[in-house]
Amino acid sequence: MTRLSLFDSPLFLGFDHFERTFDQLKKSANEGYPPYNIEQTGANSLRITLAVAGFTMDDLDVSIDQNQLVIRGRTSETENAERIFLHRGIATRQFQRSFVLADGIEILGASLDNGLLHVDMEQIVPESNMRSIKITKGGNGKNTLTDNTIDVESTKPKKS
Repeated sequence: MTRLSLFDSPLFLGFDHFERTFDQLKKSANEGYPPYNIEQTGANSLRITLAVAGFTMDDLDVSIDQNQLVIRGRTSETENAERIFLHRGIATRQFQRSFVLADGIEILGASLDNGLLHVDMEQIVPESNMRSIKITKGGNGKNTLTDNTIDVESTKPKKS
């Protein structure tokens, strides 16, 4: 069974990475923890904010891997092992939240403030790289049909 793709058309050349990106998006769409916001903070700047109550800076890791922003949280169980909870409503379980970034998105930094992890980024607007392609005459100007023809003499007897 063959899998149908959005980019099966022969007109889409070199778009395989988009298909992989869509697969990554489908996998990460079902994640619900921790909750997050994405806001536009300027003309070309964005901020992702995650609610990470109970996590310290040492418990959090922010990294970029192939245009994918990955945020991980792990709490040390040794701190909580000595504590006795009568009710535990603040989730501090491990998590991994991924965001697929477009080309040209640059991460400016991350900060932790009052239980909120902020990741600031900016979209770099690329300069136009349009160029003209010179069209040349194929075959060095020679007629390729006549250069490769073979002359064959007829072997039929002539009528008298």
